[in-house]
Amino acid sequence: MTTKQDVLSLIEKNYPNLSPSARSIANYLQQNPLAIVSQTSAEIADNTKTSKATVSRFFRQLGYETHQGAKQAQLALRESGVPTFIEGASLDQTAQEMKNLSLTFEGLRPDILNDISQRLAKASRVTLIGFRNAYPMALHFRQQLQQVRHSVRLLPQPGQTLGEDLHDILDDEVIVLLGFRRRTRQFKHIIQVLEGRDTVLITDPTGQVYNQQVSDVLVCHLGNESPFDSYAAPMSLISMLCNRTFGFLGDSASNQAQDISELYETLDELEP
Repeated sequence: MTTKQDVLSLIEKNYPNLSPSARSIANYLQQNPLAIVSQTSAEIADNTKTSKATVSRFFRQLGYETHQGAKQAQLALRESGVPTFIEGASLDQTAQEMKNLSLTFEGLRPDILNDISQRLAKASRVTLIGFRNAYPMALHFRQQLQQVRHSVRLLPQPGQTLGEDLHDILDDEVIVLLGFRRRTRQFKHIIQVLEGRDTVLITDPTGQVYNQQVSDVLVCHLGNESPFDSYAAPMSLISMLCNRTFGFLGDSASNQAQDISELYETLDELEP
């Protein structure tokens, strides 16, 4: 049973071996991919002028036991982060974002958030690591923390390898690793290298597989209702952690923020 490849890729791969009637089904599904999850075998047969038996044979030739198996495999792709539009899904963006935020913050313990924020305030250095969709969030996290504390760095640096930087981790350093579904293959190796260090993982529910290898896991919900993931929840969590870190740093954070604001004016970097 194939579950990792999407149905359309399997259609393309198997197309030369399909019968004329099966090719009619293949052509229809390639032009109407939503039909894979929204239509019954009978409806597909009717729309392609074939039979239910032919539709069943078609999906078996792709590697699925039934049409339902193909449908579940296609839906599983969305769970793994692949953009997939599902008929009947809500397009109420506000409601979806509120749901993601609610699920995220209901699952986070305030005492753990306070503890992490204190560690971010007291650490000799904070390292933020993010790849792909997590990189801009790590970049924003660094920009916020740099306004209130010294020694905050972002990895990976463009065009650079990670080995020398991971070797340079300090004993009292806090590493914040951000990784969401469709993580790079390198991710699990970085987790292994950082095992035993003070590492906070910000991730979606699939990242909980690493919860025995890091100090803390903060789970954010990205939603499955729309084709693309939403990162409102992790960005809100980053804002919360930075605000709490600011609070724990107190006057030193205020003084640093003021000094930076004065530099903005000296360098004429921001609009008045």
